[in-house]
Amino acid sequence: MLLAIDVGNTETVIGLLGEEGADAPGAGEGAGYGLATSDEPTRGLTHHWRLSTVPARTPDEHAVLLTQLLDLEGLDIATTVSGIAVSSSVPSVTAQLRTMASRWFSDLPIVILGPGVKSGLSILYENPKEVGADRVANAVGAFDLYGGPSIVVDMGTATTFDAITVDGEYLGGAITPGVAISMEALYSHAAALRSVELVAPKGVIGRSTAESIQSGTLYGFAAQVDGLCAHFIEEMGEATVIATGGLSALIAPFSSSIDHVEPWLTLHGLRIVYDRNIQGA
Repeated sequence: MLLAIDVGNTETVIGLLGEEGADAPGAGEGAGYGLATSDEPTRGLTHHWRLSTVPARTPDEHAVLLTQLLDLEGLDIATTVSGIAVSSSVPSVTAQLRTMASRWFSDLPIVILGPGVKSGLSILYENPKEVGADRVANAVGAFDLYGGPSIVVDMGTATTFDAITVDGEYLGGAITPGVAISMEALYSHAAALRSVELVAPKGVIGRSTAESIQSGTLYGFAAQVDGLCAHFIEEMGEATVIATGGLSALIAPFSSSIDHVEPWLTLHGLRIVYDRNIQGA
């Protein structure tokens, strides 16, 4: 099975992927197809974990952590994992994972998505090396699932928008501050405001400070998604909009433009990139 690791600035998502359709019980948890959580297959994802990204974690600590995560599920990493695929937005963590793999899993094939790795994606950015590995994996996964033209909205530390053409080319995108860091900035700079649970308010017009923050966050970020997607479509034509990232399921119900929610899109794209490099080697 493939161990796929997506390192974000705030969180790291780890998934164990077998053949598509080989989902383990509970693997569908949090898998949104359409705009709601459902029990549909997660395309081979049998187990998944979401951890804090810790840049100071050593290669040995990464090896111990991965071993323990699988052990909690009754799996032996030595006999379960047949390959490793990594996308990372944190260079220091990328280096630590590379060292970990060479020291502890040297007999396994590993693909770290970056320049020189075959993604099957033509990148039309002025400098293709500037496109983050997670954005490449998202584009690969989105085109595989829905074709093009398509737009991927990834709601993580930053909210990124990526456009894929009908021919599967990475056209470009947009980057905005994400929900979590925007909320942190609000609470840090507005002394009278406090952190609230992000649940749907009774209406768009909040009748309390908590409801006002909830409305501004949920409806406001959904409106941002809808507005930017509308501008994208003006330039590229009609497109399928796919949302992913840790906060996608939270914002999607308030958006009119999102067609599909795919929480594990990056992992799906990573598996495709891994296969293209290992099977074609």
